[in-house]
Amino acid sequence: MQPTDTPRRRAPRPAGPAPSAARLREAALAHLARFAATEAGLCHVLQRRVDRWARAAEAEGQPREATAAAAARARALAAEVAAAMVEAGAVDDAAFAESRARRLARAGRSRRAISAHLSAKGVAAEVTAAALPDGEDAELSAALAYCRRRRIGPFARAPEDADARRKALAALARGGFPQGLARRALAMPPAEAEDRLLAARRP
Repeated sequence: MQPTDTPRRRAPRPAGPAPSAARLREAALAHLARFAATEAGLCHVLQRRVDRWARAAEAEGQPREATAAAAARARALAAEVAAAMVEAGAVDDAAFAESRARRLARAGRSRRAISAHLSAKGVAAEVTAAALPDGEDAELSAALAYCRRRRIGPFARAPEDADARRKALAALARGGFPQGLARRALAMPPAEAEDRLLAARRP
């Protein structure tokens, strides 16, 4: 009986030199072609690419000190490339924040949750504040969307008892909704809740 051939492992690709500005720009354009990003988010993506190169370079035996110095220069280049994408209009934190805030509100996220999300994406506080849905009606619509997603309040499959209502109120509180507004959402008649959500989706 002939021994079966085992697949050969590919040799790891040589790390080569640290990523240049041109390579980082190509990586930035490829990322932006697939994903929306903030300046900080794009910079983080590019710097992770530099970090991967540094690990590969060290693993293949390149001198650690030289690798660390080259990686530091490449990380600075990554920040410059991200800033250049902003200058070129390919990255717009305000537009990103507005679009993401609108989508998250429709999905049932509170102003507080949206603010935390945008902050984690590197959006400046003043840009976040300008992008947040304005007014109690918008927050109420977001709370109703949360209720529909969780099947609580007006969207519960069966009438809720006092314990279920307490749990629903606690869930809305964890989602960042103020207690008074959460109580309004939970007490709203199903038909009115559906109408409000339909109105909120209209441009």
